[in-house]
Amino acid sequence: MPESLTETYRTMLESGLNALNLHLASAQIEQLLDFIRLIEKWNKAYNLTAIRNKEDMVNLHLLDSLAIAPFITGRQIIDIGTGAGLPGIPLAICFPDIKFTLLDSNAKKTRFVQQAVLELKLNNVTVCHHRVENYHPETLFDAALTRAFASLADIVKLTAHLLTKEGVLLAMKGQNLDMELAQVKAKKTVIPIRIPGIPVERCLVRIESPTQTEVM
Repeated sequence: MPESLTETYRTMLESGLNALNLHLASAQIEQLLDFIRLIEKWNKAYNLTAIRNKEDMVNLHLLDSLAIAPFITGRQIIDIGTGAGLPGIPLAICFPDIKFTLLDSNAKKTRFVQQAVLELKLNNVTVCHHRVENYHPETLFDAALTRAFASLADIVKLTAHLLTKEGVLLAMKGQNLDMELAQVKAKKTVIPIRIPGIPVERCLVRIESPTQTEVM
């Protein structure tokens, strides 16, 4: 990639991080940029994402993932349906002291994610090729992340066995969630999320103690 274009995307990313009030080291910013370079390289063969434009990758992959950084809680986190490693890899870069497990049932995508973890030298990431309902880890998680995975009620049912008693579910969603929210009885908080460079509003649904939750 021409150096001028690299600088353009770095500037976009740094501007977005400032808007999110995230202060990352230059090495972390380079890792984030390297990650989208890897997605672009592997996308042709692995069809990882429909997004092909690097500018959109900065906004829709990196900044979209990192917009939930202030709400990350716990030391052991699982990203369910990680796909190309989103939001797990950007968050693992942001929080090197937190252990992330990235789970997906698509073998091609987990193969890419494992390669990305190796190339980016992310020592805090484990990649698992499993269906969520069949995954039974030895150690339970403090938080589960999902992004465009399923309805809230289905997410609660499918992930409850993965969380500690005090664990939280963090579901990245769009708007108009009233029907989905009504189906979940647990204590839940809807947090509006604004992503730099993206005009559409998103939200993060935080569900407390979903292991003890019934869904309607």
